[in-house]
Order: sequence, then structure tokens, then C-alpha cells
Amino acid sequence: MIRIYENIDVREILNREIQSYTEYEDTVRRIVADVLANGDEAVLRYTRRFDCPSLEALEVPPEEIDAACRAVDDRFLAILREARDNIEAFHRHQLREGFRFEKEKGIVLGQKYSPIRRVGIYVPGGTAAYPSTVLMNTVPAKIAGVEEIIMTTPAGRDGKVAPEILAAARLCGVRRVFRCGGAQAIAALAYGTQSIPPVDKIVGPGNIFVALAKKLVFGKVSIDMIAGPSEILIIADASANPVHVAADLLSQAEHDKLAAAVLVTTSAQLAEAVRDELERRIPLLPRADIARASIDTVGKILLVPDIHAAIDVANAIAPEHLEVMVDDPFPLLPSIRNAGSVFLGKYTPEPVGDYFAGTNHTLPTGGSARFASPLSVDDFVKKTSYLYYSKEALAEARDKIANFAHREGLDAHAQSVLVRFEEES
Repeated sequence: MIRIYENIDVREILNREIQSYTEYEDTVRRIVADVLANGDEAVLRYTRRFDCPSLEALEVPPEEIDAACRAVDDRFLAILREARDNIEAFHRHQLREGFRFEKEKGIVLGQKYSPIRRVGIYVPGGTAAYPSTVLMNTVPAKIAGVEEIIMTTPAGRDGKVAPEILAAARLCGVRRVFRCGGAQAIAALAYGTQSIPPVDKIVGPGNIFVALAKKLVFGKVSIDMIAGPSEILIIADASANPVHVAADLLSQAEHDKLAAAVLVTTSAQLAEAVRDELERRIPLLPRADIARASIDTVGKILLVPDIHAAIDVANAIAPEHLEVMVDDPFPLLPSIRNAGSVFLGKYTPEPVGDYFAGTNHTLPTGGSARFASPLSVDDFVKKTSYLYYSKEALAEARDKIANFAHREGLDAHAQSVLVRFEEES
């Protein structure tokens, strides 16, 4: 049963102790090294061991994607299209333009944006299908202008990829899909194999092996983030409906036994009602064992004196998802500094953002919302600065630049400026 606290150190609210993953790290290093050395042969070997024993080819052929699109019912295809359009409409507002300005004596300074050329998207699969992950990762990449998207996802025991995933890939213009998952897929994307081309950046969630592999290959390629267990923090006052609050807490608790579901409220009556409602609802869930473990071990209810204190708690925790369940949430928004995504009001539950509204559901976890942001168009572009000095401008600045270089003990730096004017002296 979830516990109710009146006084607790907020650092204890989300169980974020540093954990040792040495056992997993050693395994991941071996897999990554094997793929680097042996390419497709290693990827197929691991895929047959962990996913599909009879898999013959890694790449999903176009005719299989065509068949998957036909297998998905028209109603869900329409929902996928509408969700894709919503995501596109939101993310188009994130497009940026470079800048250029001129100073005196022929100095030009500026910055330009260029899309990353090739991106790898990892989509969890196997026992579950996550077409929403396809949408959330590919749409901003396409808007940014990424030339090529390579998708990897685990196949089921029959060697098939869930048709919903393939249909979402087709809707988003992904042309190449490979049936492999885990650390071997991340290694293949980072280093390339005989059939899987190497990419410049890898995005998408996964299990501990995927997360550690992304961490290991970072530097060879860019990555989006190292995602931890899912989190939700709900701020609610006495006007909130306890049934709705409990349902929203469980929307994240069912993800993982380590998922954190936290309620911060000004009402003791609401706290007790939510606790009772959780006990009623958990046994009814198909993933009841996962939700029970999450709620009992990581879940918490915290009583605070007022809404502003609740916001202070939220800012200290920096949750992945933050729901503000009060009648008029907008005046509170300026005070919220640290959250991956904020769900305002009593009719904006977290799944609205997960699937449909258009905001991205790839969000910073583990308190990283203090310094990190949701996945966006920015993740698929890079900035390049440029500068131009005329001879007159460099002549005026040369002694200052040389002085700077000499003070750092870098004489060749100074000479590269001064040598241009030796004939004039």
C-alpha cells in the first residue's frame, strides 16, 4: 500500500540511488565488441538467441511492410495519421533559422543550422508494440530535414515485426527497418555492419542493455538521452477527483516495477481517498503485479501546506511527467521550472501527451529535467558558426589576438595572424 507522508526529504521521494550495473555493462561491452568485429553474423547470432531462433534476414522487405499496412485496421490507421499530424503541427514550431550580422570594417559573423544526415531510431518490440515511439522519433527528424532514417526493432518469436510498428514507419516515411534489438542493434547502428549502415545519432528508448549500449557508443555517435524508469508527479488540491488521480498514477506505475508515481497534495482527505482508490484499481489491471510493486516500493503521497509548496517539491524532484490537477493551472506555470512535460488541468492526463496531442513523449528522467529537455527538432540539427574578417579588420585586431595567444603560451597561434602583415613592416 502506498504511504502518506507529511514530512519527508524530497530526495527520498523518487528512489534514485546510484545503482551498480557492472554485470550488465560487461555483457554489453562483449556484445558491442562482437558486433564491431563480426558485423551481421554477430547481430544475427544474438537475434536468434534472444528473439527469433529461425530468423534468416535482418532487413524487413518492402512487401512485408505492405502486408503489415493492410493488416492494420482502417480505424487505427486513421488514428495514427491524426496523431502524426498533431505531432508534426507541434514540432514545426520548433524550427529555427540561422543568423548573420555584419560589424564595422568588413567583419561578418553568423550561425547556420544543418540537419544530421543519417539517424538510427530504436523502437522497443518483441512482446509489445510501440508505434507511438515510431511517431515521436521520426516526425521531428523529418521536420529537421534528416536525409535517412534507419529503424531497428526486435522481432517476435515468429520473426515478424508488429504490423502497427511497420504501419507507423510507413506513414512516417521510414524506408529501411531491421529486425534486431538490444545492445547488438545499438552497436550495429553505431558502427555499421554489412547490411545496416552506420548512423550519426541514435534515438529511442529501450531496456537496460539498450541504455548501456547507447552510453557505451556515445562519442562515436550522438544519442538522445539515457532514459531511466518512468515517472509521474501529480500536484492536486482538494478539488481533484481521487478516481482520476489514482488512474493517472497507475498509468505510469504499470510501466515498470521501478516506475515512480507520486502525489503531492494539500488535502489529507484527497490523499486517503487516492490511497483507497489505488487499492481498488490495482487488482483489476492486466499488469497488476508490476503496478503493485511500483506503488508499494516507489510510490508516495506527500502532504504539503499549500500549492506553492507543492511546486517547490516538483521543482526539486524534476519529474518526467508533471500533472497539475487544479481548476486554474495556468497562473502556476511560470513557477514550474523543472519537468519534462507539464499536463495542465483536470482533463489532461499523461496518455494525452504519450499518444496524441503532439508534444513529444521522449522525456528526461531521473531528475535530468533540471538540465535536459524533451526530444525535439533541435535533436536532429547541428549548429555551425562562421566568421569572415577583411584584411582591414584583421590588421586592427592583430596585436590584440597575438597578445592573447602569447599569454597562453601558443606562439604559433600568434604567428598565424602576424605573418599576414610581415611584408608591410
